[in-house]
Amino acid sequence: MIKTARDILKDKGGHMVTINSDGTVFQALTIMTQNKVGSIVILEDEKIVGIWTERDLMFRAMEEGFNPKTARLKDNMSVNLISAKIDEQAYQLMDKFLGRRVRHLLIEENGEYIGLLSVGDVMKANLQQKSEEFEALNQMVSLEYYENWKELQSQR
Repeated sequence: MIKTARDILKDKGGHMVTINSDGTVFQALTIMTQNKVGSIVILEDEKIVGIWTERDLMFRAMEEGFNPKTARLKDNMSVNLISAKIDEQAYQLMDKFLGRRVRHLLIEENGEYIGLLSVGDVMKANLQQKSEEFEALNQMVSLEYYENWKELQSQR
């Protein structure tokens, strides 16, 4: 079965870890650690306006005077949100991750963000899909298939 973003979200669960844009980087990191995630979606008035990731922390931590306990997310979040449509296939999602060099994609349905997928989520789905394809091919080319083919060839 060809997996789509919808399938992956269904398997994973659509819950997004969020925080208000007035929150601090430290608060975001605390929530991310508690939820064991590498990113957090930033909200303003219940609307998604940005994302904060482990990578953002890595780059910001090198800046002179950066203090995660006072730095506001609204001043530090990534606002160029990259998304994918709910019906995009797993291999298309992987292309987006690789082409855009990102690790998280918001998933969009009818103009609204409904979930977030990580590169790991999509890689796992791609591997499962390939495993299912391999199993189907193995069944097609089983020893029984070969024996039947061999018998058919000898009857010709």
